Parts: sequence; structure tokens; C-alpha cells
Amino acid sequence: MFRRREKPSLSRRVTSVLWPSIGWRRWLIYLKHRLGRLPGTPYSIAAGFACGAAISFTPFVGFHFFLGGIWAWILRANILASAIGTAVGNPWTFPFIWIWLYTLGHWMGAGNADTAAQSLEFEVFFTGMFNGVLMMDMGYLVEHVWPVLWPMLVGAIPTMLFVWFLFYLPLNSLIHTYQLRRLRRMRRNEYKGES
Repeated sequence: MFRRREKPSLSRRVTSVLWPSIGWRRWLIYLKHRLGRLPGTPYSIAAGFACGAAISFTPFVGFHFFLGGIWAWILRANILASAIGTAVGNPWTFPFIWIWLYTLGHWMGAGNADTAAQSLEFEVFFTGMFNGVLMMDMGYLVEHVWPVLWPMLVGAIPTMLFVWFLFYLPLNSLIHTYQLRRLRRMRRNEYKGES
């Protein structure tokens, strides 16, 4: 009943991931309503979204949903909100996130100066990491992947904590306000329906 008559092509679906067809403003409004209507307390929703957003600041692409869900479960937060929060890490933001993590990790003393000076190609790095894991080639992973992964992991720890609080603090207040307004509106409508 609510399905599209024509299924969008693959290129259209990829384009909509990079640029929402409804536009960024409407997409953000939709996201606000979607978060506000999730079941749970403002803490659980805000903490869940913050877990997903924070886990996006790790080099574990492809595992963000899973890791965000585990973190949300540990904090007794909303797991669905954590899945929505992983949208912070997307094709627009990943290059900036990875450069930040790598640079911060080197600044904090992880890795050696020779590796930091080399040009970093993330496509080659992630392809090599994926292939090394699939082939179970630990020698390749240690030699080629670890010198890049280690600084990114070190840089991810303080960044994740900062990002978690950056999203949690305002969202907790905003969701609390949104839920109160929605409850008042629903009560008003019930009162009008009775009279």
C-alpha cells in the first residue's frame, strides 16, 4: 500500500545517501521528529544517539551499528537511537573524521614520525585491512595496517568521549522538551474530543 510504484535505481539510491532527495532541512526535521517519538526516556534516547554518533568516530567502518548497539545496551540506552546516531559518520564526514583521528593519534604519541609524514590514502588502507582480515594474513595486517590503525585508535578514545557529551547534553534537553510538548498536544486533543 505504501510502497513506491517504481523502485528507484541503484544510482538514485546511492545519490540519496549522499544528498537526501527531500533536502537537508526536511531531513533534519524528520530526524528530530523520529528521535522525539522513539519510546523511552529522554536519557535513553539521547544517550543512544550519542553512542551511535561517538562510535562513528572510530576506524571500524562496517561495525558502527553493532558497536553502537553494544555501547547503548551497556549504558541502558535506546539501541534504535544509537543506529540513527551512526548517521553522523557518513560519506561526507568520514574523510574529515579519519584525518582528525590519525592526526590526533600522532600528536598523542602513537605511531612513528616516518609514518605520519607519508601521504595517507584511506581507500588503500581500508581495502588492505579488509583483504588482510578476509585472508587472515596477520603479517600483512601488522606490517601495513597497524601503523595507520594504531594512531587512529588512540585518537578515537578522547574524540569519542567528547562527541558523546557533545550530542548527549543538548539532545537530552531537546528531547525532554519535545516529549512534554507532544504530551500536552495529545492531552489537548483528547480533551477536545471528549467535549
